[in-house]
Amino acid sequence: MRLPRRRFLQLATGACALPALSRIASAQSYPTRPIRLVVPFPPGGAFDTIGRPWADRMKSLLGAVIIENIGGGGGSVGAAQAARARADGYTLLLGGATTHITEALLKNRPQFDPLQDLEPISGVAITAFALAVHPSVPANNLEELVAYAKANPGKLSYGSAGTGSLHHLTAEAFKLRVGVPDLIHVPYRGAGPAIADILAGQIPMIVPAMTNIVLELHRAGKLKVLAVTHGTRLTAAPELPTAVEQGFTDLVAPNFVGVFAPAGTPKPIIEQVAQANLALLADGDYRQLLISGTFEPHGDLDPQAYRRYVENELARWAPIVKTLGLKID
Repeated sequence: MRLPRRRFLQLATGACALPALSRIASAQSYPTRPIRLVVPFPPGGAFDTIGRPWADRMKSLLGAVIIENIGGGGGSVGAAQAARARADGYTLLLGGATTHITEALLKNRPQFDPLQDLEPISGVAITAFALAVHPSVPANNLEELVAYAKANPGKLSYGSAGTGSLHHLTAEAFKLRVGVPDLIHVPYRGAGPAIADILAGQIPMIVPAMTNIVLELHRAGKLKVLAVTHGTRLTAAPELPTAVEQGFTDLVAPNFVGVFAPAGTPKPIIEQVAQANLALLADGDYRQLLISGTFEPHGDLDPQAYRRYVENELARWAPIVKTLGLKID
């Protein structure tokens, strides 16, 4: 039986609207099951340190959140898996400068497009990086470190959270700035393994994100933090000098950490997660938890403003990466 043209068009239009109606209905009932938060680094690093209390405290605001650590590729492996996940709000990514800069600026064959395949939701924190050495290295500041490296060419190496990570870029920018090209890079699958190796004396230097773990190791004398890459001294560690005050005025490398969702995630879900995050970061106890972990709270931007922030950070790093001439597969 042939349908009248008007009736056919009504049915066709209704059929096309079904996916959209399904997404809206899904968003209105969200969440009905646990949410997976992908942390793209192994346990022990800054992202993991931020992600676990975030997930725990989200239970009362959003629902159950389960952490899944997926390390590798300087954060790219886990971020790519999150980007390819179903856009239904049940997979979120704790991403940031490390995951986004690697794919946008460094990869010859990127696994995903950080601005097209991931939707920025909200910031959580900003971390600084540390230039740290094993206690056996005879240097107590950056000037002494540079002098030691130049007097011992090829003998000093540093560990990072992975090739192309912001840890790696920060160290390479330092190498370029001070003229020590033979400072050897040793990439790891996250900061945790790198920290373990420097404590064991396997490597003499690391460039980790500042965490309370790194701070405690410094205060215990098991690690020497020579400088942090923040513009000002950290509230939680006022005794640690910045690279800026040691004469390296251009060595400022904030590592933003925020929540992202696969592109196409319904806007009501994006807004719901953003509002929950805003409520969490308005809690004084949680803010103090971040600060005591050497992080700066950074959750006062809505999804649109956070997208602009991420875009601006990528634009800021682009000329630095170009100068370094660094590309990775």
